[in-house]
Amino acid sequence: MGIIGWSGSGKTTLLGKLIPDLTARGLTVSTMKHTHHDFDMDQPGKDSYRHREAGAKEVLLTSRKRWAMLHELREDPEYAIDDLIKMMAPVDVLLIEGFKSHTYPKIEINRPSRGKKLICEDDDSVVALATDEPFEGVGIPQLDLNNAKAVGDYIVSYLHVKT
Repeated sequence: MGIIGWSGSGKTTLLGKLIPDLTARGLTVSTMKHTHHDFDMDQPGKDSYRHREAGAKEVLLTSRKRWAMLHELREDPEYAIDDLIKMMAPVDVLLIEGFKSHTYPKIEINRPSRGKKLICEDDDSVVALATDEPFEGVGIPQLDLNNAKAVGDYIVSYLHVKT
């Protein structure tokens, strides 16, 4: 299930509340975040950074508590969302922040006070709208943005996940 919206709409805040709500129901949850910015999880001076800078295609960092794979695309195109999902371990619910132009079930976050255009007006893959004030004339379910449990209930119901 995607969580989309314009910058500053509250996507990350909602995810920060949804994840503990869904895991408290006994569900396994993973997230995927798309960014349009260049980002680097690694730090200059660290061995892994030096490995990548030297030309390594992948660097795997591992410890007793977690592991992370850094994969350099270099000049290769960005991976398709379906290919990225296939790389992830199976879970009950995958929450995706971003990828708003891709076709998959999404909940739009939109606050009327911010004056941003509704994405759902032009995107049939938006299945619900989470908002802090109702919109008139919207033909999809409207959810209370400030009630993560209600948004979680909708996701569980929509995805037919057993809790």
